[in-house]
Amino acid sequence: MAHFDYLKKVPYFNELEDKSLEEIHKISIIKSFKKGSIIFIEGEKGEAIYFVKSGKVKISKTSSIGKEYIIKIMEKGDIFAESILFAGGEYPATAEAIEDSEVIMLKNQDIENLILKNSEIALSIIKLMAKRLKNVSYIIENLALRDSIGRTASVLLTFAKERGVNVKEGILLNLNLNRQDLANIIGISRETVTRVLSQMDKEGIIKLNRNKVIIKDIERLREML
Repeated sequence: MAHFDYLKKVPYFNELEDKSLEEIHKISIIKSFKKGSIIFIEGEKGEAIYFVKSGKVKISKTSSIGKEYIIKIMEKGDIFAESILFAGGEYPATAEAIEDSEVIMLKNQDIENLILKNSEIALSIIKLMAKRLKNVSYIIENLALRDSIGRTASVLLTFAKERGVNVKEGILLNLNLNRQDLANIIGISRETVTRVLSQMDKEGIIKLNRNKVIIKDIERLREML
C-alpha cells in the first residue's frame, strides 16, 4: 500500500495519477481533533483548506442574535473551507469535530505553488470549485423557495443520496444528529422539524427511531419538494 493511498479516498483526488497524489501528500498536514474540538472559528484568517480523513465535522454559522445555523455535516472525503482558496480572507463559518476526527490540511500557498506546475491537479481543483458553486446554489434555493415541509424533505433526500443505506424497510439514514442540529441544518425551529417528522412518520413516509430515520416511501418524499 502506497503511503498516499488515503488521498485516493478523497473524491476530488481519486482519479489523479500516483505522481500527482505523491505531490499532494508532500504538502498534506494531518491533524487529529477530539469530539467537541474547534478546528477554526468563523472570522479567523483563512490559511488552508481541509478534507475529512475520518470522523465527522460540523460546519456552522452564527447569526447576529447568536442562533446557530448548521450548513453541513462533513464526513470522510468531504472538503471544507475551500471558499478561501485563491481569494484568501476570513473563514466564513466555524468548523467543529462532532466525533473524534482526523483532517487533512492543505495550506493555500502550497496548493497555489502546486497548481502552477501541475495541470492535472489544477483541473481537479477547478472541478472542486465548480461543485462548490453548485452546492451553494442548491442551499440558497432550498432556503428561499421551499416551506418547512419542502426543506425537510429536501434535506432528507440529500442525506439519502449521500449516506443512505438500503435496508429491508427502505433507506436508512443514520444521522447521529439531535433534533436541534437537524433543525439548524434545515433552517427551521426544533419544534417545527419535530412536528414535520412526526407527520411524515404518521403518514408512513418515514419511520423514526431515535437519531435514525428510515425513508419508507421515497417517491412521496420527492413529491413534497
